[in-house]
Amino acid sequence: MDRLSSSARVMIVSDLDHTMVDHHDSENLSLLRFNALWEAYYRHDSLLVFSTGRSPTLYKELRKEKPMLTPDITIMSVGTEITYDTSMVPDEGWVEVLNQKWDRNIVMEETSKFSELKLQAETEQRPHKVSFYVQKDKAQEVMKTLSDKLVKRGLDVKIIYSGGMDLDILPQGAGKGQALAYLHKKFKTEGKLPPNTLVCGDSGNDAELFTIPEVHGVMVSNAQEELLHWHAENAKNNPKVIHATERCASGIIQAIGHFNLGPSISPRDVMDSSDSVPENFEPGHDIVRFFLFLERWRRAEMAYSELYLAGLKALSFPSSAFVHPSGIEQSILDCTNALRRSYGDEQGKQYRVWVDQVTTTEIGSNIWLLKFNKWEISGDERRGCIATVLLSSKDLSPSEGFTWVHMHQTWVDGAGAKDHTDWVC
Repeated sequence: MDRLSSSARVMIVSDLDHTMVDHHDSENLSLLRFNALWEAYYRHDSLLVFSTGRSPTLYKELRKEKPMLTPDITIMSVGTEITYDTSMVPDEGWVEVLNQKWDRNIVMEETSKFSELKLQAETEQRPHKVSFYVQKDKAQEVMKTLSDKLVKRGLDVKIIYSGGMDLDILPQGAGKGQALAYLHKKFKTEGKLPPNTLVCGDSGNDAELFTIPEVHGVMVSNAQEELLHWHAENAKNNPKVIHATERCASGIIQAIGHFNLGPSISPRDVMDSSDSVPENFEPGHDIVRFFLFLERWRRAEMAYSELYLAGLKALSFPSSAFVHPSGIEQSILDCTNALRRSYGDEQGKQYRVWVDQVTTTEIGSNIWLLKFNKWEISGDERRGCIATVLLSSKDLSPSEGFTWVHMHQTWVDGAGAKDHTDWVC
């Protein structure tokens, strides 16, 4: 499914810092739990939207630091920029909306008169966003006075204070909530509005997301005082908005289950993969399940058993070929032997595996073509490959999954392994 050309089943719109991404989780386990859930059960027919206060520069830096998925839509700079797909194509219609009653030069002129405002880094200054730091005890007074001055200059702006220090000045039509409302209106006009949208946040600049009609909302357990105060004043009796008991991405998973939006048990939470097979088995689930096995095998989180290797061999055609990113073609026997040698070689290390952008296409009777990015972190080294896999579901029950016919991998530019020999599958 091309998720931007047809109606999605579910749309998740999430803030990043301290919502999707937990900066206090050194192993990123909550984020990896969400990744596995999304790629196994949602990627093929749902939309993932990241809505962040970060500029494009800082957003790209975060992607290098954390094992994040690639969203279908990115809303950045506190709702002043909307882009699509991996190439981050900007929405020109949104730019036209924001240009109304906005003059960045006047904003800069008036803010220069406030000694309390400290300009943030140049990377955080955007065409429709001017950002400052201001002390918490000075914020309210500055916001009121500044707002009056800008109105007198003929501007229609919005001033947002969040995180106990960040002050953003935007066009009145901008913001995370307005950006989402714009997308909803656009999708509705095109006849492809998702039946369910879940918004997720932790701070004051996320509050607008919860005001959009008909959305479900989750404030993660670690939500800041400013968002909790807004909720108490504006939405405490709204059953569609909950305060999760779990942090960050784990709170998002909790909300998916609470609102019955679809599967809410991450494959990472199931040690026996045979117990995690959904009623309507998807090829993407098989991919997630295999690479979770690889991670647990190499971390020695499961007991060594030849039965596991025999099972993998049984679910591959005898003539199956696996092309290593270095270009070397391996047989199923070669791969089984490599797995046997790799048992426990990452034990005690911060070794994690995840897949991203799993796309599935049925190209023939019971034959599936899958494309995805596979990533590994081992200590400080991060490496990735682009993978293409052929799967067959012929003569198999849902609990058995799929038969692996072929896999071809090539290194992601700039993300190849220093030592090709320790890239097992």
